[in-house]
Amino acid sequence: MNNSQLKQLLDSYRQRFEDKLHFFLPLSSTIPSRLHEAMRYSSVDAGKRIRPFLVYATGKALDVPIEQLDYPAVAIELIHNYSLVHDDMPAMDDDELRRGKPTCHLHYDEATALLVGDALQSQAFEVLSSAGNIAAEKLVKIIHLLAVASGSKGMAGGQAIDLDSVGERLNFSSLQQMHELKTGALIRASVKMATVLADNTKIKVDDYQNKLENYAKCLGLAFQIQDDVLDIESDTQTLGKPQGSDQAHNKPTYPSLIGLEESKNMAKKMVADALDNIKEFDHHADPLRWLAEYVVQRNY
Repeated sequence: MNNSQLKQLLDSYRQRFEDKLHFFLPLSSTIPSRLHEAMRYSSVDAGKRIRPFLVYATGKALDVPIEQLDYPAVAIELIHNYSLVHDDMPAMDDDELRRGKPTCHLHYDEATALLVGDALQSQAFEVLSSAGNIAAEKLVKIIHLLAVASGSKGMAGGQAIDLDSVGERLNFSSLQQMHELKTGALIRASVKMATVLADNTKIKVDDYQNKLENYAKCLGLAFQIQDDVLDIESDTQTLGKPQGSDQAHNKPTYPSLIGLEESKNMAKKMVADALDNIKEFDHHADPLRWLAEYVVQRNY
C-alpha cells in the first residue's frame, strides 16, 4: 500500500467515524438540550481519534466487515472522551484547555461536566448494545472487554494510581503499570475488540491475537511516553492543552524518571517492538504500521 493509498484510506476512516459519531450522539435539540449540547462539545470534530483508527486498522488487517467495526470504534472513543471530561475537572487535574478550547466544566459548569462524562460512558454501551449486525456471543465479549478496560482494572484504576502518585517518585515498574492501565488499557481494547469480530474460518485469529495484543501494548506505552515528552518540548497552542501541566502538577513521568533523551529512545524502541509483532502480516496491516510510526512523530 503506497502513501497515497494509505492516506486516502485513513481519511476515509476519519470521515466515516465522524459521521457515525454524529449519528450516535443525541442531537443538541433533544431534551435535556444543554446536556446533549455539552456531550457534543466534548466529542465532535476533536482529537486524534487514535482508538477508533486502531479498531478500523485492526479490522482491516483481519478482514472484518467495516460495518461491524463502526460500533466498537464509536464506543471506545466515547469512553475516552468521558474520561477526558472528568480528568479535566478541578477534583482531578483541574485543566483549563482541551483540544484547543475551554474544558467542558469551564465552558459549561462542573455539574454539567460531571453529567457529560456519565452520559458519554452510558452512551458507549448503548451504541454497542444496538449493534444488530454482530453475533450476540461476540457482542457480549466486546462489551465485557470495554467494561474491564474502562473500569477499576483498567483506565479508571490507572487514573486513581496517577492521582495517588502526585508528588511521589515512582519506580520504573510502578510508572509503567500505571500507564498500562491509564492509557494502555483502552488502546489494547481497541485492538482486542476488532480481533473478536474476525472470522476464524477465514483467518487464523488465534495465531495473530497474541502478536496484536503485544503490538497494542507497545503502542500504548509509546503513546504515553511521547505525551510526556511533548509536555516538555511542545507548546500550548500546538498541544491544545496547557504545556507543562505534568510538571506543574508534580506528576510522575518518564522524563522525570529516566530523562528526556532516554524517554525518546524508549518510545522509539516501543514502536520498533510494536512493528516487529506485526511483521508477518501482509499489506492489509499497513494502517497499523502507520499508526505505530505516527505515535512518536506527532507533535500534539
